[in-house]
Parts: sequence; C-alpha cells; structure tokens
Amino acid sequence: MSSEDGPDGGWRRLDPRTVLVTAAVTAGVAGGAGLPVLLGLTGSMPWWQALGWVLAGALVLVAGAAGADWLRWRRTRYRIGPERAELRTGLLLVKRRSLARERIRTVDLTARPLLRILGLVKVRIGTGEHTGGGESTLELDPVTRTEGERLRRELLAGRSALAPQADRDGVLAALDPRWVRYAPLSFVAPLLGGAAVGAVMQVSQWFGVQAEVVGWVGERFRDTPLLWTAVVLGALALAAGAAGALGLWVEMWFGYRLEREPGGTLRLRRGLLTSRSLSIEERRLRGVELVEPLGVRLCGAARVDAVATGLVKDDEGRNADHRTLLPPAPRPVADGVVARVLREPVPPTSAPLTAHPPAARSRRLRWALAAALAPVLLLVALGLLVTDVPLYAAAVCGALSVPLAVPAALDAYRSLGHALDGDYLVARSGTVRRATVALRRDGVIGWTLKQSWFQRRAGVLTLIATTAAGDGAYPVYDADEHEILDFASRAVPGLLEPFLERPGGHGGYGERGDRGGHGGHGDRGGHGGHGE
Repeated sequence: MSSEDGPDGGWRRLDPRTVLVTAAVTAGVAGGAGLPVLLGLTGSMPWWQALGWVLAGALVLVAGAAGADWLRWRRTRYRIGPERAELRTGLLLVKRRSLARERIRTVDLTARPLLRILGLVKVRIGTGEHTGGGESTLELDPVTRTEGERLRRELLAGRSALAPQADRDGVLAALDPRWVRYAPLSFVAPLLGGAAVGAVMQVSQWFGVQAEVVGWVGERFRDTPLLWTAVVLGALALAAGAAGALGLWVEMWFGYRLEREPGGTLRLRRGLLTSRSLSIEERRLRGVELVEPLGVRLCGAARVDAVATGLVKDDEGRNADHRTLLPPAPRPVADGVVARVLREPVPPTSAPLTAHPPAARSRRLRWALAAALAPVLLLVALGLLVTDVPLYAAAVCGALSVPLAVPAALDAYRSLGHALDGDYLVARSGTVRRATVALRRDGVIGWTLKQSWFQRRAGVLTLIATTAAGDGAYPVYDADEHEILDFASRAVPGLLEPFLERPGGHGGYGERGDRGGHGGHGDRGGHGGHGE
C-alpha cells in the first residue's frame, strides 16, 4: 500500500511507543547518575531522606523527558510521495524537510535493544550530500520494523541500472564465528585496557576507597621489582582490553550477513544488541579498500571497506563502521568478497604492483630513525642538564625503538605500490595500517601532484587521485616522477594532459599553468580535474 493512501493526505506519524522508550532510557540514565549522588547525600542526611530526594529528582527528569518526546511525537509527520520524501516537525519553530526521491541514496535501519524488544527501528533516509545541519537526511525515530522495511524497499526499488546477474546475487558473505580471534589484535584492545584502568580508579573514587585500592595493589607487588610490576600491570590491562574487544566485536558483528539484492543494492546486516541494516547502491560504488592493520596482517587477515558516494558521515556513522563490508577475516575470504562485490573474476586488490624507487626507501629510513632518536636525544639532554635518571631511560628507549624503526621503515617501503588492473586503479601504502585501494578509473575526477624540495632532489613525486567517494583522495606516495605521470595519463586519458607539457627533446614533464613555463613540479604541485 502506498503511503499516499494513509490518513491526512498521506501524512503518517511515528510510532507512539517512542515515549515509552524515552522514559525507559532516561530512567536508566537517572539511576546511573543518582547512585553517586545518593552516596554523597548520605553523609549529610539520613539515607531514607537522601533516597527520597534522589527519587524525586529522577521522577521529574523522567517525566520531563517523556513529556518532551510526547510533544515531538504529536508534532512530527512524514510522507513518502511519488516524487519527494517529506518530514514535518517542531512545536514553536516548525521545520519542514523535503528530499527528491531520485536523490535518495541510503535508507538505513538501526534498532537499539529497547527498540528491538518493542519491534521498532530508527530509519535514516539520506542523499549522501554532506551539508551542515542534517538537511540531506530525514530521520524517522522510531517506526515499526515492518514500516521500516517497507520504506527501504520502496525508496531503493529500481535505483540501479545494473543488469541482474543471478550468479552474483544473493549472499556474498556470512559470519564465521572463527573470525572473532582477530578482535584482540585490533588497536581497540589497548585503548579499552586503558579505559578499564581509568574506570576502576574513577569508581573507587566515587565510593571513597581509591587509596585502599592503590594500597592493595602496592601490597601485592611490594617485593616485586618496579619493571616487573609495570609489565604485569600492563599485561593485566591488555588482557582486560582484549576481553573488551571480544565483547565489542560480538556486539557489532553478530548475525553479520552481506548480500546483493535484485536490482543492484548491497545490504549489510549485523548487530547483537543493536541491530543495523545498511544499504549501498552499486551504482554509487567506486571501488573497495582492503585494510590490513599490523596485528591482523601478521595473522594473514584483512577487512574490506566500501569506497562509495552517498554514505552517511556523521558521528554515529563513524562509530558504527558504516563503510565496512567485511570485518577482519582470512585474506582468501577478503579477496573473495572483493571479487564478488566488484563483480570481477579476480580481485583487483591482488594485482601485481609496480615497485617504487629506492629513494622512497631511503626517505622512510630517515623518517623512522629520526622519530626513534628524537625522544632519545631529548632524554639525554635532560640527563645532562638535570639528573642521571633520564640517561638510563634514554638507553632503554634507544635499545627498543631503533631496532624496531628500521624493520618498520623497510616494511613501509615494501608496502608501496601501484598498478592499473582493468577498470581499476590500484594503490597500496602503510605499515601500521596497510591499505590497498581499488578505485574505478571512471571515478577519478581529478589529480593532485605534490613534490617537496626533498622529493624533487630524490626524483620522486606523490600523486593523489581525487574522487567523490570514500575519503575523497587516495595517494600514491613517493613514486618515480616520470613513471607516475605516465601512469596517471594511462589511468584516465585526457584528464592530466591539459595541465602538463612535454618539453621537446626531454623525457620528462613540465607543469603548465597560468604563469606558463616548465622545468619541474615545484613545491606548489599541480592539479587537474573536471566535474562529475
């Protein structure tokens, strides 16, 4: 049934149970905030009186939030017409938003635990245009799951001009529980470990037992050398972080399923407590990025991110890994997903790459050694000026950082590479986070050339492919300056040539601009491009 057949000229309301959800969430927040307040008040008044004040404050807070949400529900309407999706809301200041249906690119469904229990979802309808104030997005929070699925199908139906391919439709990837072993290898684990330590100290301070906790820990390690104490405590924090990373991975990726729906829409569903359904039109897909964080790469795994236009880029979208099509999985699995997503027999991300000149390796070795020796020199200076203690720290720091810096620099050099593979431009770089992007050549809308004074002396150049998708720019670092310009010309013929000229009798390129002239690329670099 079309939404135009509904009451009030096709205008519909959100689900009224939004008031119940808001009241429950506010009650939980009030309870969490009220506990430390209650503990603080019991020191100056009887516990029953303190409890009464806390409950009264919580009741006022819950009632106020529920009342405000009830007014929002009463004043909010939405309508999906044949040409536009419309939203009308506001009490004193009425806001009206309208999106042309042909510009709608995403319809994503999200359901937090309370919404899932009640059979509700939050629907985000977006055009993918990143304007301020959210004018490019309509948010329906909440509607029934049935209504959300209906809106998704209706708004995305017939959006793709791709011909159906039965052998490529259906499920592209599904969850393998064994992938959870990669969760502790992410950079999230140490961050969660530090957060766990901070949480223990904060809670102990709330209850006034922080000194006792610190004393208990000190008593346990009273006869242990300081170095071993630090090692053990660090290991415990990392273990707590690894446990937290496992829990976070399960919550985010439980029920993971990536499928291609008829008509050319990629749909990703995942989530244990908060369920998420993300849709990407294939005609908005400009390529993929194979990401290999260091720990994951050492175990032979990688994740796959989409390079697409029209993806929501607000804070919630970033926290939800809205671009990730596949969590860290064995490399053969990731390669298979890349091939199936791009409808290619062989994944472009596995294409042989052109190596970069030795000058790129020298530059990385110098950077790595400078980064490793800078803190050592600082500690030595402090030791000579103040006390001898920093000298011992400098010795330890130098003994650990320098042997690690050289292999890291060499690995960063080996990771560099670029190639043309069919319809795709392939570029790879990074060591702590190695990324290989396969970008459609017809998705490149401009080139940016960067060459510093040091790069000019070394004969290398950084080429940046500009696109309207993903991060917007994908660099090829420190490539041979003549080879990379030929590469850019072959990748997108006619895009770079109007901005460059070949001097007669020479094998190189010169920059041509409003000032004219040639003879190098200069610190200012060059830029060429065209609109979509």
